[in-house]
Amino acid sequence: MFNRTIISELVKWAEKPRRKPLVLRGARQVGKTTVANLFSKNFDQYIYLNLELAEDRKVFEDFQNVETLLDAIFFLKDKSRSEGRTLLFIDEIQEAPQAIEQLRYFYEQVPELWVMAAGSLLETLFNKDINFPVGRVTYMVVRPVSFVEFLEALGETNALEQWKNVPIADFAHDKLLELFHRYALIGGMPEVVDTYAATKDIVGLQPVYESLLVSYLEDVEKYARNQSLAEVMRHAIRSSFAEAGQRIKFQGFGRSNYGSREMGEAIRTLERAMLVNLVYPATQVTLPILEDRKKSPRLQVLDTGLLNHFAGLQKEVLGTKDLNSIYQGGITGHIVGQELLASSFNVLGGLHFWVREKRTSSAEIDFLYLYNNLLIPLEVKSGATGKLKSLHIFMDRAPHTIAIRLYSGKFQIDKLTTVNGKAFFLLNLPYYLVAQIDSYLNWFLTAYPDRID
Repeated sequence: MFNRTIISELVKWAEKPRRKPLVLRGARQVGKTTVANLFSKNFDQYIYLNLELAEDRKVFEDFQNVETLLDAIFFLKDKSRSEGRTLLFIDEIQEAPQAIEQLRYFYEQVPELWVMAAGSLLETLFNKDINFPVGRVTYMVVRPVSFVEFLEALGETNALEQWKNVPIADFAHDKLLELFHRYALIGGMPEVVDTYAATKDIVGLQPVYESLLVSYLEDVEKYARNQSLAEVMRHAIRSSFAEAGQRIKFQGFGRSNYGSREMGEAIRTLERAMLVNLVYPATQVTLPILEDRKKSPRLQVLDTGLLNHFAGLQKEVLGTKDLNSIYQGGITGHIVGQELLASSFNVLGGLHFWVREKRTSSAEIDFLYLYNNLLIPLEVKSGATGKLKSLHIFMDRAPHTIAIRLYSGKFQIDKLTTVNGKAFFLLNLPYYLVAQIDSYLNWFLTAYPDRID
């Protein structure tokens, strides 16, 4: 199981006439190596180096010049330099800092070779004394698999075909909502999805979740700069699942005695390792998006399935008819955030939410969605449209007339009016259509030519 959409992004990279070596970033066990192996089928030759192996690592440690390095690599793997299009994939590149520094020579001196690299701990090395080839490499993020890939793994071909239709037929709603609930329960970690697709046994997934957590806790020794920080990070990992989907404060995080400085360093280190995301609010309704780092961030962990397992929420998710009724709506917002991230391969891409600048106001919008240079408010809520008070406040200030609500109901469009008399359109989309937001906005702008501008 892997993020199928990223393969098309890799093809675009490969077709660039002056491409740079590509570094795949992402947390451990999100499928970076699998993606590279599958992408390699587009080439005449594939050379795979795992720098955790001393034999593969040695060619970089003995580096003299790029020609000697290439000769050593091709000789080691019994490949020919004249065999056609060759993809070189350097896995676990953080095990040889020399290899990271030498990526620049591939860009400058060997443009005919396609070079990719990945490292599960690479993100934590950015602040250390390693000479990264700035400007000579490009980055792409690999994340847990999306709802669409979940459907593919389960062999839900008919459901997937209906999901692609814009607008979706009413008769497909109940089944797709049930499948999305299952996705929200299980999450998108490749090993978990593969295991479930093969067994359909939710209880049998527990050892897989536990194994993932143990691997992340063990990696802390490599992330942390000292033993004291390692202990704080272990606490942060365990506590993150209980705090995910909520706005947090570093001081005393996870009911601890840790101060703001030490806990802030621990959580930001986990963010560089891409195990968590700190989602900061913005106060404006137009571009550019300016995060207010003085305000409390919302915590997004790597995967909602991991969250459900370690927060003990699996039974609640399994039996619900509306995700928004669980965990104060946190599970719904969290899986929506995960879906939004799944379609973003840009390292700088992320999530944003909106709060009113006025201090006495509690107005808050779950997400800001960028579409054609517009900031579209995206609310994740059930219930009547008349209760969307924060949305009305945002729309009064927005220079456009389109808003989105994600909920458990069927697709429909409402024409509403704010308290101050501004008319706007509300696109009500079922939760499972998060990845189709662009398609529905495009359809709406064509189907409603008399919309309010």
